[in-house]
Amino acid sequence: MTQQARRLRARLAALGAVGATALAAAGVQGAAHAADAPLPVVITGEDRVDLSLHSDNGDPTEPQVDLRLDVPGEEFEGDGEVPAVYRGEYTIRIDARGLKGVAKADLPCDADGLVAVCSGYDLYAGTTYNRLGGIRLDLTDDSEAGDTGSIVVTGEGEGLEFTPLTVDVRVGGPELLNRALSLPKDLKAGETFEPPLGVMNVGGVPSQGAVLRLYGSRGLSFPDDFGNCSSTVVDTGPLLRQHTEVLCAFPDTLEAGAAYTLAGPVRVKTADFALHDIFSSSFRPLEPGEEETLHEGRRQGSGPDLTLERAGDADPAQYTRYAELDLPTTNTYDLELTGASASGAAGDTVTAEIGFANNGPAWISALRSGGEPFSFTVVAPEGSTVTSAPEKCRTITVDGSVPGYRCSVATPLLEDARLTFPFELRIDEVVEGARGRVAMPDWDNPFDSDPSNDVAWIVLNAPGEPGDDGTGGSDGGPSDGPSAPGAGDGDGDGSGDGTGTDDADSASGGGAGDDADGGLALTGAQGVGLLGGAAVLALGLGAAVVVYQRRRAGRDGEAAV
Repeated sequence: MTQQARRLRARLAALGAVGATALAAAGVQGAAHAADAPLPVVITGEDRVDLSLHSDNGDPTEPQVDLRLDVPGEEFEGDGEVPAVYRGEYTIRIDARGLKGVAKADLPCDADGLVAVCSGYDLYAGTTYNRLGGIRLDLTDDSEAGDTGSIVVTGEGEGLEFTPLTVDVRVGGPELLNRALSLPKDLKAGETFEPPLGVMNVGGVPSQGAVLRLYGSRGLSFPDDFGNCSSTVVDTGPLLRQHTEVLCAFPDTLEAGAAYTLAGPVRVKTADFALHDIFSSSFRPLEPGEEETLHEGRRQGSGPDLTLERAGDADPAQYTRYAELDLPTTNTYDLELTGASASGAAGDTVTAEIGFANNGPAWISALRSGGEPFSFTVVAPEGSTVTSAPEKCRTITVDGSVPGYRCSVATPLLEDARLTFPFELRIDEVVEGARGRVAMPDWDNPFDSDPSNDVAWIVLNAPGEPGDDGTGGSDGGPSDGPSAPGAGDGDGDGSGDGTGTDDADSASGGGAGDDADGGLALTGAQGVGLLGGAAVLALGLGAAVVVYQRRRAGRDGEAAV
């Protein structure tokens, strides 16, 4: 929302009952009844666009400005026809003549050169149903660094009062790129490293100061204390969102074409449980007056200031828009399945509590895949039928023909997570020592330090021989499960719910992806994936697959978590 929209909403709040009465008067009966109190409408959209001389300025098919009308009232969230707040004709005029010689504008609606007129009938509360269209801006052969222009958007309609929008456009302004980062060699969890942070202004004009943003996901922290920096720590809520952020203000000018480095080191500390945590650094221009407000509501540093110093000749190829790393990559975790044993007569119903644990030391972040779940399979022992399965377990066919269940485990998963999946089994026929297989995927997972406990057994009416109680995580015994759980299961859906004494959501801190399709295996930054049912992508020791699924547009100063 633009500053204009925020100011108008504040005024509307002050109108109280008078504004509500005017709104009702401007409803389905049309604008004629609202003459004494016009319905206020705010034209919204991006009010500033900086065009780079060194890029395509985003996706060439996507507009930088999304024009909408913001109308008072609560947005409709139900089903069926959306009720109108106002009925009557109105027009919106988009005047981009101020961009002549500065930039090219692709306008929506009925455009004649650099002027467009949009006509409409009916307005709805909020902005969702009041979209006018987008404006795409690009450089021309005449565009030069420092050129500025503007687009003015106005509206008119009987019984309506429009707040106009001005979109300021600048060509070749300050454009700060970040020093590219490389993964520190042999960095181990618990250790500290010093990234080579730097910035280059590849824009056409100087930048009057800069802001450095450092971001670290849950397993990373920043132990230094600088007077011109402040920090916030988010250590509650969904694990995907837990992080530490540091902002540092540099008031000195960054000349066009010049590169700068930090005068002192900045340390990044990795926790003992860290694995594929995200570190990012980004510089952006300091806005006028921002230095006085940047650190409000944050923990202000008390040490000496962190400063920038000008570097020598710099190669722009060493600088990038996004500077980030996944680290460390050498830690491991130990996933363990625990079986169960029970005894009973034919017709009895018994409970088998399957255990799933992460014995650490690393957590399973899955930050790049957005918390995509992974899974294991369960096959009931011979002579028994599952009468009740956990919510996170769904029926499948294992190995193409054997009835079974696939149980989903949400990620991120804490380094000491303990989950329970209780199955109720009816004993249809007493089969002494009958065993059902519980198994993780048969993968080459370089981060699982002990694959021997990835298989366990449900044993019914064990004869009492040592090792037959099923409580251990042994990979021996009958091979009635698939080599890759989920192969030929028919539904191809790796989601599902699971419950137990420790709910999977609470133990893993929640996270997106609990109901994602294809959650057969640990994916993304964990370096393992199961694609297309039985197809297994096995990675060599120490490799990691990073699944990037973020939108780059508008990401400056943000990490994809």
